[in-house]
Amino acid sequence: MALLSARDDINHATLAMIESCTPTSMDDESFHVSTTLGFAQRKITQHAKIIEECLEQASFQPLEFVVDLVKDTRTVHVSNEVSPEELTRLTAPTEQTATMAPTKPTPSEIQRAEDLALTEKLAEEVTQIDSKLTFERFVAGEENRYALEAAKQVANGDNKSYNPLFIYGKSGLGKTHLLRAIQNYIAKNDPSRRCIYRAAADFVDDYVMAATDRTSASASSVLAARYQNVDVLIIDDIQNMMTAGGTIRFFFKTFNSLMSHNKQIVLAADRSPSQLGMGDSKFDERDTSRMDSGLSVSIQVPDYELKLNLINAFYERMRQDAIDEHVEGVVGDIPEEMRRYMAERAGTNIRVIEGFVQSCLMQANRRERAGQVISRADITEIANQKWPTGQRVVTVDHIQRIVEKFYDVAHSDLIGSKRNKELMEARHVGIWLTRELTDNTLAEIGKKFGGRTHATVKHSIAWVDDFKKRDRIFHDRIETLRDSIVDAT
Repeated sequence: MALLSARDDINHATLAMIESCTPTSMDDESFHVSTTLGFAQRKITQHAKIIEECLEQASFQPLEFVVDLVKDTRTVHVSNEVSPEELTRLTAPTEQTATMAPTKPTPSEIQRAEDLALTEKLAEEVTQIDSKLTFERFVAGEENRYALEAAKQVANGDNKSYNPLFIYGKSGLGKTHLLRAIQNYIAKNDPSRRCIYRAAADFVDDYVMAATDRTSASASSVLAARYQNVDVLIIDDIQNMMTAGGTIRFFFKTFNSLMSHNKQIVLAADRSPSQLGMGDSKFDERDTSRMDSGLSVSIQVPDYELKLNLINAFYERMRQDAIDEHVEGVVGDIPEEMRRYMAERAGTNIRVIEGFVQSCLMQANRRERAGQVISRADITEIANQKWPTGQRVVTVDHIQRIVEKFYDVAHSDLIGSKRNKELMEARHVGIWLTRELTDNTLAEIGKKFGGRTHATVKHSIAWVDDFKKRDRIFHDRIETLRDSIVDAT
């Protein structure tokens, strides 16, 4: 430890973490210590090369330094309290100060230590499943590439203008994967940054428990201090906070404090910031504008190409994980042709696609044991279980009624020959939605919209596709219409 203390490239906090570890074993090749704190393990491992240099000087041979993470089996009281003696010991950074007479910490110092302890505890909350949600395991396509690149820049701190970063899209498209990937990247590459991931429902629970805590008059202010100690705050599914007025006020108090100190905020929702303020939402225009003040980026539903890439990635990953973890019954072989058919039959929810691949792998394994191969019929049956075909069919009449109500136009005008701007947008959108949500041919769509030609229908579709790319407000409007049509069927 004396050799490490003499190094300028290791600070006192890291030295204290190393001292807190327990030596467990040593042989001719390695020296093992253990800790119960994941944060300490990651921080110390960053300095492994420096520690190994000092070990070699002390033992006259090269040794690998290994920090093992072990489960804390001690009985821990749920209080996060730090005694004055413990605080004095923890805040004694050098041998010189250790020789000085100990001073009693102030109440604010004790509170600060308690706040930091809870912040560190929150930052540690990553399950084994969540730890696999990394950038390397995220399957990219045109529908999500912009969001992926933005998340990477936020994770490595390259782009300070992406603050807050707001990622939105329908459920099951990979938003949570990106948020967890940011958290996991920071934990691995820059553990000195305190990063907390919180689902909005858990954030609401934290606030409600603090607000109703009768044992402390300042419970909510203590909670605010604990959240304001973070460097990166990630809130998922923030739409679940829409009706919780008290939590919203607390959140934006935290939001403003973090932003004023140049801390990073990342948010995700199933709709855009402007849409969060609609209906009976407690988010007002000031709230939604603050959430939209950095970078807001959407994730779209996957097309065939991305679905095929996802299926191939899940297929290879699941097979490898099964081999590595010695899991039987999953290592089946699915030919490339069958995987292409799986992409044709797959829906758009990426979580369901992942389950679809696993079911097909298990079926392939069963077929192999019987000396057979998985068939199109097998895949069709599994797909029908994942995406039942018994739902009501979207009709052109239903789409036209929704569009007419949204744009406040008459049916005769929608399908008629008038060409003023408001009518033209409604007509283009109606035609585009009909192409997206029904099986009608372009000629059949033209007949339903007043006998328009094949070329006219193609022009409407191209107009909407182009405008969606250039205007995010228009894009959000189309997605709202699309969701209202699908949800109403």
